[in-house]
Amino acid sequence: MKSLKEQTDAKIAAGRQANPDFMKGVDDIIEQAKSFQQGSSAIKVGEQAPSFELPNPDGKLISFTELLAKGPLVVTFYRGSWCPYCNLQLKALQARLADIHSLGAQLVAISPQVPDGSMSENEISEMDFLVLSDQSAKVASQYGVEWEVPEYLVEHMRVDRKLDLEAINNGNGNILPIPATFIIGRDGLVTWRYVDVDYRTRSEPDDIIEELRKLS
Repeated sequence: MKSLKEQTDAKIAAGRQANPDFMKGVDDIIEQAKSFQQGSSAIKVGEQAPSFELPNPDGKLISFTELLAKGPLVVTFYRGSWCPYCNLQLKALQARLADIHSLGAQLVAISPQVPDGSMSENEISEMDFLVLSDQSAKVASQYGVEWEVPEYLVEHMRVDRKLDLEAINNGNGNILPIPATFIIGRDGLVTWRYVDVDYRTRSEPDDIIEELRKLS
């Protein structure tokens, strides 16, 4: 089975071939974001993870404190079900979910999408982890991974992909999370993190599982 990096690299290569001008624009935006150290304020290893209470796809509020009482948490922020890189990541995590659970941990995926729009009913039924909605990106902000999306990308989504982020995210049209993953121990402290403002790159499930093994 291909690693997540191999899958995302293939997606990037296909994008460069299909629309090289757009991908060059994305490269420039990411380079600028990194030069301004966007994402540098993300909570760090050893720091207390902010608590949260967010709705699941059924609208039921899920509490960070209650989840943590059951064991370590893997909290991953993703942009939305419309993002192909996010879908690759979630499927890769689903494929390794048994390993995550065997180490006593739970996986929580958070995006700004409204509870009934994060995934289709069939997709939700196939996922064995929690999908939560952070419509205002408040929790993303608390974790230091909120990102004001440049107009270049907003226009691409609106014009080329026919995506209305304001509708998808219930009024939030330009703030998305930097795709980031945090492992949080039962004491609420961050033990590992992956933060990269380049939304085309993601943490490897193998790395997450290796860190969970250390905790166990």
